[in-house]
Amino acid sequence: MNMIWRNSISCLRLGKVPHRYQSGYHPVAPLGSRILTDPAKVFEHNMWDHMQWSKEEEVAARKKVKDNSAVRVLLKEQVKYEREASKYWDTFYKIHKNKFFKDRNWLLREFPEILPVDQKPEEKARESSWDLVNRSATNCFSRMHCPTMPEEKNHYEKSSGSSEGQSKTESDFSNLDSEKHKKGPMKTGLFPGSNATFRILEVGCGAGNSVFPILNTLQNSPESFLYCCDFASGAVELIKSHSSYRAAQCFAFVHDVCDDGLPYPFPDGILDVILLVFVLSSIHPDRTLFI
Repeated sequence: MNMIWRNSISCLRLGKVPHRYQSGYHPVAPLGSRILTDPAKVFEHNMWDHMQWSKEEEVAARKKVKDNSAVRVLLKEQVKYEREASKYWDTFYKIHKNKFFKDRNWLLREFPEILPVDQKPEEKARESSWDLVNRSATNCFSRMHCPTMPEEKNHYEKSSGSSEGQSKTESDFSNLDSEKHKKGPMKTGLFPGSNATFRILEVGCGAGNSVFPILNTLQNSPESFLYCCDFASGAVELIKSHSSYRAAQCFAFVHDVCDDGLPYPFPDGILDVILLVFVLSSIHPDRTLFI
């Protein structure tokens, strides 16, 4: 399924869908090739392919779904939880700090295209395993109503400007929420990460479980910059106070992506990658239209 998705995106790229960056990197073990033959190795990958439930497992799952649906939240309380969602998440992070979720160290193994092209994978197996799956699927995709896909080339557009100011800290941009700075980035060109040539935004960053695995890798790529936002101010503060947070290469800010009237601390059209990890499933379907 992952391979179908990636190739479908490649088809769209040949059309009118704008894109600034396209990666030729692939996971070490692409989806479709992960067959669990040794139960002792169940934690070797983040997920496995072609897993079949037994009748007993299916019956147990249906029972859990039924039990879970037996008690429902009252409509009045649903409205309250939706309206005050950031407040409840702030309380959650106040209690658990950054100890509840584990860092997603698997993220870059599963999706190496998140990284800029100069962060080349070292494992030979990355290419060989993908080639094996890719060849086996050639006939399948040749029957799709999609033009022949050209060989992907590793590239990304480099923005103009010098590398001066790369060490600017967060304090330089502390007033971005003022009326003066809401339109400032568009006019002056000065904004967090303005000198970067590759930019990532993570939406719903929480306590930084995706931020810091990415940031630790990007320290070898000083021309890259990571933005991260969450609508819970407590989560953003946890990230800023983390020992691995580097204001010269990361900017954490409070933002509700469902509110399209809120400004971002950077101009439109500069991002290479946007991450929404476990975000859409936590938002009411009626509000996802505004993302």
